[in-house]
Amino acid sequence: QVQLMESGGGLVQPGGSLRLSCVASGSIYSIVSMGWYRQAPGKQRELVATITRSRNPDYADSVKDRFTISADNAKNTVYLQMNSMKPEDTAVYYCNWDVEVRRGFLYSRENFWGQGTQVTVSP
Repeated sequence: QVQLMESGGGLVQPGGSLRLSCVASGSIYSIVSMGWYRQAPGKQRELVATITRSRNPDYADSVKDRFTISADNAKNTVYLQMNSMKPEDTAVYYCNWDVEVRRGFLYSRENFWGQGTQVTVSP
């Protein structure tokens, strides 16, 4: 089993910055991709940013040029640097890992979610 632990959420003023971290623990054989999603009250969960094993990032249009996703595979950690934040960035942010796990002689591709961390952008 794989566990994901997010940190770094909080309250920030418009124009400010926050950095989210997500640390993975457990039996990860290899990483396929890592990502950040968010869910605002009354809205569906949406993709914010993803990064593949080969470090190719992809961003939602709403966060391009403001947010940066990065990863440290040696530390099993993915980060989301959020700059020039806006009130509409307010949401619960979730990390998501798409990984291959080894169970004995078997390998399987599985998907895991963190518990979420609240980000609030307000004056």
